[in-house]
Amino acid sequence: MEPTPSAEAHMREALALARANIPTGGRPFGAVLVREGQVIARAVNEINQTQDPTAHAELLAIRRASQHLGSARLDGCIIYASGHPCPMCLAAMHLCGIQAVYYAYSNEDGEPHGLSTARVYGQMALPPQSQSIPVRALRPSGEQGLYDAWRK
Repeated sequence: MEPTPSAEAHMREALALARANIPTGGRPFGAVLVREGQVIARAVNEINQTQDPTAHAELLAIRRASQHLGSARLDGCIIYASGHPCPMCLAAMHLCGIQAVYYAYSNEDGEPHGLSTARVYGQMALPPQSQSIPVRALRPSGEQGLYDAWRK
């Protein structure tokens, strides 16, 4: 999908949001979520303001768009992000059906400033048992039927 002139305008808005977030103590990340050419949600990174490590601009835009549209599915939506999405944000985009994502600054651009998530991408590429955070199955004896209960 090739960017259009309106796509560049949406990206400029994401960048303006990111720049405006800096003087308030925020990190330099902004996101604009668009469906059929219309802006559905805008957000900035709020980690420093909220002490919530998941308060990334892309995730907040997804949350706001889902609430606005009344749906956990965002099929056909496009996200314009000032920086390369981290694995958490990209996973959320896959899970909710985002059609495409465009970013202005790469992980390489962010690396000298401590703003790259390339290391996390490296961890995620490893099998779970080889990652730096142990990921192990643990089902207590006698535990069964949770997913069956949900299905009913």
